[in-house]
Amino acid sequence: MTEILALHAFDDNYIWLLRAAGHVAVVDPGDAAPVFDYLARSGDRLCAILTTHHHGDHVGGVEEILARSAVPVFGPALENIPGVTETLVGGERIGVPEIGLELYVIAVPGHTRGHVAYYGPSLGEGGAVFCGDTLFGAGCGRLFEGTPTQMQNSLAKLAVLPAPTLVYCGHEYTQNNLRFARAVEPDNIAVQQRSENVARERAAGRATVPSSIDVELATNPFLRWDAPAVRTAAANRVGHVPTDAVETFTAIREWKNHF
Repeated sequence: MTEILALHAFDDNYIWLLRAAGHVAVVDPGDAAPVFDYLARSGDRLCAILTTHHHGDHVGGVEEILARSAVPVFGPALENIPGVTETLVGGERIGVPEIGLELYVIAVPGHTRGHVAYYGPSLGEGGAVFCGDTLFGAGCGRLFEGTPTQMQNSLAKLAVLPAPTLVYCGHEYTQNNLRFARAVEPDNIAVQQRSENVARERAAGRATVPSSIDVELATNPFLRWDAPAVRTAAANRVGHVPTDAVETFTAIREWKNHF
């Protein structure tokens, strides 16, 4: 059984560790120090690095880690990430034999040009996806390099993963994102309940990640482009009923940019 552990970096980043049999693979090590601290405490051996996209808060520690441990580094082919040895475009199935794990690579451009996610159907009871800055708790990433069509299509790929799939994103943004979700759907009881639960967790200093696909489908406005209330909110922004899911998503994402 592969264990998933969280390391904290910077103000709100998560670095994820996949651990089994005394080995760990690290996902998005933006800072090397928490990884080194963990390895020194645990005695585990690093066996692989997985990167989702090129932003420094996700890959800034890669080269420093490689200076101590020569391990394979997986990352998107369309992005310049120093140290990557295994380039990915989406659709691949990759193995991390030291921890007995296979992961499916999903191309999810939008936040960046070549962003990828890693889906492990065998992780935990319902599977897990490591989605970087594409899908957040109750939110999604900004469109720095991609188009709204790309991002909506990428989110749609994640939305059809099995409902129990746990969502391991790159940041602790859930509480702030839920404030926006309540503005989009003020009458959504699931959003209200999640907001209350998250407020309690954060007040106690606990993480709100991971969530799950079914929770996101019920509460995340960026996956709810077909919900009547979200379409109405989009229409109020653009002055007409959106013609499709992409137009709905675009209007909501633009609103969030200035919220």
